[in-house]
Amino acid sequence: MNKLCSSIVILALISAVFSTNVFAATVHQERSLYRNILVDDQGDLRCLKFNVKTSKTNQSCFYKSAPHRLVFNYTKLIFSGLLLIEEPKNILIIGLGGGTMSNTLQQLYPTSKIINVEIDPAVVKVARKHFGFFENQHVSSVIQDGRIFIKRALIKKQQYDWIILDAFNGDYIPEHLLTQEFLQETKDLLSPKGILSANTFSVSELYAHESATYKKVFGDFYNVRNYKNTNRIILATKGQLPSFALINQRAKKLQSRLTPFNVDLLEVSQQMTPTSIEQDWSEDTKLLTDQFSPANLLNN
Repeated sequence: MNKLCSSIVILALISAVFSTNVFAATVHQERSLYRNILVDDQGDLRCLKFNVKTSKTNQSCFYKSAPHRLVFNYTKLIFSGLLLIEEPKNILIIGLGGGTMSNTLQQLYPTSKIINVEIDPAVVKVARKHFGFFENQHVSSVIQDGRIFIKRALIKKQQYDWIILDAFNGDYIPEHLLTQEFLQETKDLLSPKGILSANTFSVSELYAHESATYKKVFGDFYNVRNYKNTNRIILATKGQLPSFALINQRAKKLQSRLTPFNVDLLEVSQQMTPTSIEQDWSEDTKLLTDQFSPANLLNN
């Protein structure tokens, strides 16, 4: 009987190990200039993955039967930006992934201008073919390093109401998109009432350094996180942060518009904490600069 039980347990473990592979199918795979790119289907879920030396990470996912319904927690948290700005007319997204944010924002604000900047042309191609990323007279994509785009946009004196930083190389955020100099350039690109949303992490060894650097450039900002996972959104403004009362008022107003996209904006509004109330890093934390941004050393 003991041998029989042991055999059953072993078979169960083997089944558990291989079950995800049984139902997952790779529908596209290629090596780009920057990374290995994979598109996997698992039932109704399709995911874009970057396979690098240290990990294989999901960059974007969508439900094939309901592509408008957002999957990832962090994409839902990014919509906290709408609690700080109303009707953004010019939106800049650094880092395309599967194009989920661009598609959703275009549906919410069909007349707003949205520019997606992506360094890897293969990612743009895959987003178009496998994730329904679309462009039109209001939505465009630019193949360029995000920092170069921002430098050139400053020279042209362009301005954006909402800048979303969502660049990820498979290991972490590219280090030249973390520095004080880059964030100052980004801030200078914002319109007078413009806001910035940055997708980052709450468990990285870079957490304190990132936080201190954003605080140096923008002053107090909102941390947006639900503590159930490792994502956090840094939400900063060029001007003053709005009060909780105004945020709650806007959340109630927008709730019904975001519900079809699987976003509970009232819940998101309860996950926002200003650094003026909770600053969880030391005042003497070293800033990330163009001379000191060792992301590969600090992000274990």
